[in-house]
Amino acid sequence: MNAMLQPGLTFEYTYKVPENKTVPHLFPEIPEGSVMPDVFATGYLVGLFEFACIAAINPYIDWPAEQTVGIGINIDHKAATPPGFTITVKGELTKVEGKKLSFMLTANDGMDDIGGGSHERFIINADKFNKAVKKKIDAL
Repeated sequence: MNAMLQPGLTFEYTYKVPENKTVPHLFPEIPEGSVMPDVFATGYLVGLFEFACIAAINPYIDWPAEQTVGIGINIDHKAATPPGFTITVKGELTKVEGKKLSFMLTANDGMDDIGGGSHERFIINADKFNKAVKKKIDAL
């Protein structure tokens, strides 16, 4: 981890919503999903917030040997975004506690503030993490 990774780091990330990131596509095997509105799904907003943070942090860690994993999220999703709109995520690293990173995030689709909240990530050693996951799989 680079010493330049400090609270106050701000970033912006944009994402154009494709058709396959709408509610009916989140869990296509669940029948109720097929009749849900064709708008950007909250589950994908969670992922967008995660990847915006990943993109912001990677220049400050030994990527890909070091990576970050999500360990907490508390967001609201308060406006619908149809496919074709571009979402802009703005974020700030608010706290660094060892390998634990805390962020505040907002998202806007060009017409509405669609959501925001807090997110926490943890810096991991990718090799060690992947070995632990493999051990868990092997135990199954």
